Amino acid sequence: MSCVPVPSKPTKIVIPDLVSHCTFPVRCNRHNKQASVESKRWLFKGGNLTDRKRDAYHGLKAGYLTSMCYPLAGFSQLRVCCDFMNYLFHLDNISDDMNDRGTYGTAVEVMTALYHPSHRTASRVGYMTRDYWRRLIVTASPGCQQRFMETFDMFFQAITVQAVDRKNGVVPDLESYISLRRDTSGCKPCWALIEYANNLDLPWEVMDHPVLRGLGEAANDLVTWSNDIFSYNVEQSKGDTHNMIVVVQRQEGLDLQAAVDFVGDLCKQSIDRFSLLREHLPSWGPEIDRQVNIYVDGLADWITGSLKWSFESERYFGKTGLEVKKTRIVNLLPLRA
Repeated sequence: MSCVPVPSKPTKIVIPDLVSHCTFPVRCNRHNKQASVESKRWLFKGGNLTDRKRDAYHGLKAGYLTSMCYPLAGFSQLRVCCDFMNYLFHLDNISDDMNDRGTYGTAVEVMTALYHPSHRTASRVGYMTRDYWRRLIVTASPGCQQRFMETFDMFFQAITVQAVDRKNGVVPDLESYISLRRDTSGCKPCWALIEYANNLDLPWEVMDHPVLRGLGEAANDLVTWSNDIFSYNVEQSKGDTHNMIVVVQRQEGLDLQAAVDFVGDLCKQSIDRFSLLREHLPSWGPEIDRQVNIYVDGLADWITGSLKWSFESERYFGKTGLEVKKTRIVNLLPLRA
């Protein structure tokens, strides 16, 4: 009786070369260092973080990411954007350990602080929300404020669904995953911050135009799907199934490397989709067109900035990011006990 050999588990993956596929320029805000330092000080204040968690935030380099995503912002606006980015990563970290009830409770604290800035809160997350929001609304247009609140609310609804799926071990189909991931990414409120950072005042009918919405989706998809590739190693070591690579493996019946390549191709297509849509922007007159071009440039900044940052941050590849960028080889971590 012959024995059928059991295929060995893969020990590494080769990630796609998305950096070469993206030809948009990388820009960085001149206030990068000062805003980064002050924002981390703001995040740490009253946080009772261990030295290990503080080191992780230093290695995260959220301020550097923010400075590439909002390169033309003045210092005070960059600080608000840095604070939100650090805060968003903080929410992402704590939501990974939350069930759906914990996520809902956090959502209530945050959204109450946004809709009622004078409301007193005892929670740290509520206080932090109120603090950056009070600074943001000084110069943000009414449309920008509304878009920020609505999309942040959608973020919390989506991560609550994600928490339920995680609890029940559910892996959604690809179409459902893509729809949900566009909200769990937290990108949409960051798009509203492009308006805030550049002092834009864009009408709803412009922001709701199919080409503008398509550009926002294409940028969101690239940032989000590439993040799924870069974060896969850490997530698989924790048994987390909310990742596009896992979804594609299940749905398409692919092995791990084929699924990585599949998602990589989708990422490249999203960059191509962004470039194509950018060439078909309608005109609304000189002043609106000027603001729209700044906004679309801001979306492109997010694409290039997130790709560059992913290899220079320690969030996904530890201290080996630049080596991974060169070789594209990621050695897989063992499953945590």
